[in-house]
Amino acid sequence: MPERPIRLFGDPILTSPTDPVDLSSPRARDLVADLVDTVKIPGRAGVAANQIGVGLRAFSYNIDGAVGYLLNPRLVKVWGEPEEMSEGCLSVPGLTYPRQRYPHAIAEGFTLEGELVEIEGEGLMAQALQHELDHLEGVLYFQGLAPEHKKLALRAIRDSEWFGAA
Repeated sequence: MPERPIRLFGDPILTSPTDPVDLSSPRARDLVADLVDTVKIPGRAGVAANQIGVGLRAFSYNIDGAVGYLLNPRLVKVWGEPEEMSEGCLSVPGLTYPRQRYPHAIAEGFTLEGELVEIEGEGLMAQALQHELDHLEGVLYFQGLAPEHKKLALRAIRDSEWFGAA
C-alpha cells in the first residue's frame, strides 16, 4: 500500500473520536499497511488512522527503528512525574512546543490476527503512545499545552501557509 497524505488541522476528522476496527475486515489489513507505509517516512514517530482520513481506532509507530501498529488500542497506564517534552504533530506541520507528558506509558491493543499485545515505553515511545491515543480521541497535542504556549501555537497555526488552504 502507498504512503497516505496526512490530514491537517482544520479537517474535522482530526477532532472526531474514532470507531473500533473490525479485526476480521479486509479493510483492517489495508489500513495497517497504509499506516505502516506512512509512518516509515524519516522523521515520523507515529501516525493515527484519522491523520490519514480513516476514522478508525488504530495507529502505527516508528521509534528507534521499531515499526509497529496497534488496533483498538487503549492507554493502560502512565506513570512518573510529568515532564516537559518538545512536541510537534504531522497534522500541525512545522510547529513544536513544550508539552507535559508522562515519562512512562503502557498501551495495549490487537494485531490483525487478534492477538492482544502490550507496548511499554519510556521517553519518546511513551510520548508517542500518549500522543497517538489522544489523536484517536479527537484531541490534538496543542490542546494540552500550557496557556502561554497554547496562545502562541494558535497564533502560529492561524498565520501558517497551510492553515485554511484547500
